[in-house]
Amino acid sequence: MSPIQNSPREPVGLPRYAGLGTFAKLPRLDEVSRADVAVLGVPFDSGVSYRPGARFGPNHIRESSRLLRPYNPELGVAPFQTLQVADAGDVAAGPYDLPAALTAIERRARDLLDGGSRLLTIGGDHTISLPLLRAVAAVHGPVAVAHFDAHLDTWEGSYGSVFNHATPFRRAVEEGLIDMEASIHMGVRGPLPADTDLTDDARLGFTVITAAEIELDGVRAAAERLRARIGGRPVYVSVDIDVLDPAHAPGTGTPEAGGLTSRELLILLRELASVDVVSGDIVEVAPAYDHAQITGIAAAHTAYEIVSTMAVAPHPAQSRPTDAVPTDAVPVPAATA
Repeated sequence: MSPIQNSPREPVGLPRYAGLGTFAKLPRLDEVSRADVAVLGVPFDSGVSYRPGARFGPNHIRESSRLLRPYNPELGVAPFQTLQVADAGDVAAGPYDLPAALTAIERRARDLLDGGSRLLTIGGDHTISLPLLRAVAAVHGPVAVAHFDAHLDTWEGSYGSVFNHATPFRRAVEEGLIDMEASIHMGVRGPLPADTDLTDDARLGFTVITAAEIELDGVRAAAERLRARIGGRPVYVSVDIDVLDPAHAPGTGTPEAGGLTSRELLILLRELASVDVVSGDIVEVAPAYDHAQITGIAAAHTAYEIVSTMAVAPHPAQSRPTDAVPTDAVPVPAATA
C-alpha cells in the first residue's frame, strides 16, 4: 500500500484562509495515487420542496472546512494520516433533468467505490441519497442506514414527483437497498401532514428516535439505542443538516424548531466509531440562508467526524457480488395523505 500523500497540505507559510479551497485543504483526487475516502460534491437541489440553494452547499462546506486540523482528540485518531482522503470534485448533475442527474450521481459514485474508495458526499439536497445508496448497495448489498434528520424522508411523493428530497428512503426500501432490520432515524421532529406518516414509516421498517427523546432521555441513551439498532451491519450515514436546531444551522431549506445542538450531533456521530461505516453524506446546506458560516462549519465538522469513524475502523465490510441487491420490490404501504 502506498503512503499517504499530501494529507492534508501543510499550511507552512500559507495561512489556512489562503490557497485552493478543497475540503479540509486536502489534495485533489488527481494528485494522489489512491483514495481510501473520496470527498464528492453534488451541487444539486432540483428535488427541494421549499427553500432552494443547496446546490451551492458543497463549496460552502469546503470553504467552512479550512480550519479543520489533523488530530481528533475525542476519538484519538488522526484521520488524514490514517486514511488517504482526497477531494474528488463535483458531479456534473444538471438542474433540468432529474432522472439524468440521478444517473450521473450514481455512475460517479459507483466509479469511486469500484476504485476502492469509501464515499463522503457533500450535497446538495437529500434526493441524492437514493443514487448514492444504489451505488453503495451494488458493492456491499443492502446496508443499515443511520439517518440524522428533522424529517422522515419516507413520503410517497409530492407535486407529481416520486423522486425528491422527501422520498429517498422510501424509494431505497422499495429497491431493496436498505437493511430494514438495522436502520434508524435520529432527531425527527415537527408537524406532519398526517399521523399515517408515522405508521407508514414504521411499516417500512425504520426505528425512530425523536429530538424530544434525545433531550429527555439523554444523548448517552440515544447512542446506546443507535448502536444496538445497527449491530454489526455495514452502515451508511446520512446527515441532513436540518437535524440541527435552526440556531445551530440556519442555512438550510426546511428548518424545524426544536432540533439537536451541534455538540449533540457530533457526540452521536462519534458513537459510530465502533461500527463499520461504509460511506456517508451531508446534505441540505443552503448558504444563502447561512450567517457567519454557522451551518457550513457544523457541516464541515460533521464530515470530519464521519471520516474519523472510518479511520478508527479503517477496513470496509467484505464486498458482496454486484447481484447482491434483491431485484424483487419490497411491499410498501399506500401513499400518505
